[in-house]
Amino acid sequence: MEEEELGGTSQDLSKKIEELQRKHDELVTRSEIGESRDYVKNELDRLKRDIREVKKELSRLKKPPLIVGTVKETLPNEQAIIESSTGPDFIVNVADYLSRGKIKPGTRVALNKQTLSIVRTLPAPVDPNVMGAEIEEKPAMTYGDIGGLEDQIREVRETIEDPLLNPSKYGKMGIDPPKGVLLVGPPGTGKTMIAKAAARNTDARFIKFVGSELVQKYIGEGARMVRELFEMAKQNSPSIIFIDELDSVATQRTEQATSGDREVQRTMMQLLSELDGFEPIGDIKVMGATNRPELLDKALLRPGRFDRIIKIPMPDLEARKEIFRIHMSDMNIAEDVDIEALARKTDDATGADIKAICTEAGMFSLRTSKDRAEQEDFQEAIDKVLSDSEEREIKKQVMYA
Repeated sequence: MEEEELGGTSQDLSKKIEELQRKHDELVTRSEIGESRDYVKNELDRLKRDIREVKKELSRLKKPPLIVGTVKETLPNEQAIIESSTGPDFIVNVADYLSRGKIKPGTRVALNKQTLSIVRTLPAPVDPNVMGAEIEEKPAMTYGDIGGLEDQIREVRETIEDPLLNPSKYGKMGIDPPKGVLLVGPPGTGKTMIAKAAARNTDARFIKFVGSELVQKYIGEGARMVRELFEMAKQNSPSIIFIDELDSVATQRTEQATSGDREVQRTMMQLLSELDGFEPIGDIKVMGATNRPELLDKALLRPGRFDRIIKIPMPDLEARKEIFRIHMSDMNIAEDVDIEALARKTDDATGADIKAICTEAGMFSLRTSKDRAEQEDFQEAIDKVLSDSEEREIKKQVMYA
């Protein structure tokens, strides 16, 4: 019987049983008056199976609800002290069919409503925001989609990829592989793209979190989310945790702090603890990104946490030419489009700006009903995307040598 046929309320299922029983009785009558015995026998068998399935589902729905509790201490004689969601602590029995090794302090369990006996173990709760941080098992981004950052890509591959793909060579050398890398650079220069490409090359699970999402309203919530984030990474290893805008949750500690600042500091201390708790050779790597490195706490930058700090600069002329080629590769463009001239006119543009310029050029071409983008379309796009001189000045101020 299809699963949806078993759904519904107890009343629906009771009606279903009555209908099946009626059909069963009808077939018995038809059998008695001499209709095809094989046909009737097969139908009777089928109806009996349906009746059993529906009765089983009805019995399941009529079971009393279970109470959620947490084990505080295990005792001899198959007993445990549990903290019930209803308030007080109880000494309860553990069902015989549960493995003793599964019942440990801190384990979430389901309790019988009447006897409060432990009848089932439950998985640890995971915040929905943490579950939503998992982007994809294999990001589509590759290093070929990133232009002008060959040296930075090489460092990331040494820090992230090699320990995941060839951990044994570090053991032979007698050194511990790096645990994490911090990408520092202006917005739009390719920090997130590098992290995704690293995850693709290692077939690692990519888990992205924005630092501000770890700053919660209630005390201890941010630290709990950090614990759950790293626990999820361990369960889905190999994995890469990418924390964007790290400065929003790892700012320098001060003596004069508000309650909000102290909560941010608690979250950062939990992050430091998780970074220190990694095994020397593990399947979990951490990547952070920020455009304000001067705001980060020095404890986060010491060796053993973020072992490498990689500066992602604004693209130079050659890098801009390469980025233009990457984004034009799938476009229908005129043969006379001069990429070098475009690169020279976008002196202060980031990789994200160049991508926006190519998109705008395609839009200008479509607006005039042309089937390919021409030089003048790219020039108009440059004027539009890079027109805000104030924004250009701000971007210059956050450039790093």
